[in-house]
Amino acid sequence: MNDTIISITIPHKKLVTEDFHDIKLYVKASIADIRNIIEPLIGNSLKFIQYQHCTIISFSKPNNEYLIREIIRYIGNANTHNEIKLDNEVLNFSIDEKKYFLRGFADVTGYIRRSNCYFNKYEHRVYLEIPNNWQLVIDICNLLKSIDIPVQNIDWAHPNMRDGYCKKYNEGNFSFWKKEHQIKIWANEFLPIGFGVLHKQQALEMYSNELIAGYNNAGKIPSDITHRYYWDSKKKYSKKKIQHPCEGDEFIPEIIRGKHFNSWIEIASELGYVE
Repeated sequence: MNDTIISITIPHKKLVTEDFHDIKLYVKASIADIRNIIEPLIGNSLKFIQYQHCTIISFSKPNNEYLIREIIRYIGNANTHNEIKLDNEVLNFSIDEKKYFLRGFADVTGYIRRSNCYFNKYEHRVYLEIPNNWQLVIDICNLLKSIDIPVQNIDWAHPNMRDGYCKKYNEGNFSFWKKEHQIKIWANEFLPIGFGVLHKQQALEMYSNELIAGYNNAGKIPSDITHRYYWDSKKKYSKKKIQHPCEGDEFIPEIIRGKHFNSWIEIASELGYVE
């Protein structure tokens, strides 16, 4: 095979937005803007196909073209999404290039819904969902840090995080914790990146306004709460999880396999998301 096909899948798990607009139409309208950005860069037209729950855009180029070699290099010569890791050069991109990179990543992996809130109903967050790939979680967190966007939380696919008291394990659901990792970012902090997909961007702006208004009404300065890295916080994450029988599972990367964790921070620190 002499050509490489690059496919980008934009999922739309729901058929309508929370205000009942057709998500497929929003995504279709967004493709025009995406094409205007990508097609001049690749020197080729994007193919477009839409299904009920996802939209796929793709292009092909000869394997020996510079563009293909660079794309493969930037993702660590990966063959599958499980193996993707960001080349160090990505961290040396300009700020605008990093934002475009993260925006494209969020268009595919990111979600913002009313149900993504924290304790208070106005504390809205963006979720970036990454299946299986532990290193990519850390790479994305460090890329966000390089443009001063803090991560609020990482919901790791780890038994201590997803089944910290062995409830599901004791019910016989031994693999309950093997889901996607979720990077969580306050909605207002994600605004400098934003989404290229229209309905996601509209939701981001609406929920960011709600978050800011909510904190203001509570007499708090929003940035004092949201613009904070875990290493800046005085909060102690000491709630103890019980020992889980799956802590040594091969699904977990070797560097942390067999270790016990009480918080997402301990895992993030061990894997390389640090000050």
